[in-house]
Amino acid sequence: MGVPLPFIENRAWWVVEKNNFKIVADNRRARYDFEIGEVFEAGLVLTGTEVKSLRTGKATIAESYASAEKGELFLINANIPEYVQANRFNHEPRRPRKLLMKARQIAKLSNGVDREGMAIVPLKVYFNERGMAKIEIALAKGKKNHDKRETEKLRDWNREKSRLMRDRN
Repeated sequence: MGVPLPFIENRAWWVVEKNNFKIVADNRRARYDFEIGEVFEAGLVLTGTEVKSLRTGKATIAESYASAEKGELFLINANIPEYVQANRFNHEPRRPRKLLMKARQIAKLSNGVDREGMAIVPLKVYFNERGMAKIEIALAKGKKNHDKRETEKLRDWNREKSRLMRDRN
């Protein structure tokens, strides 16, 4: 299960390794367009056909975002394609989906959006070790073009540096 940590407030806390999950959709573009701040894990409220469609691995979250409305968090514009075998019981591919988080975390995210002009960006959708669909979202600040160029230069330099070190040995 994991490695036990010292007892805190008469409860045992367990460290669970996150190597046991299957990534369904990854938003690699978000790390390029945004400066990622604090990262949160949230549950997804899905219908049966959405879960089956996610298990095929064809979902996309590249153009999606999360929005806090009336103390609830929703995933907007995420595309989970229709499940082929479901015929008339299918779901709408781009419907808003509710995200399950604690109220304190939702308040923190909505404060970041309202006060600091940040965005709530989904990073990846995956199934955890228990088979539950989860989404990793982050509070992020948009990058300017010069920041993107600087990130690209740094990445190219690190790649070149590792290539030189590898050739040297």
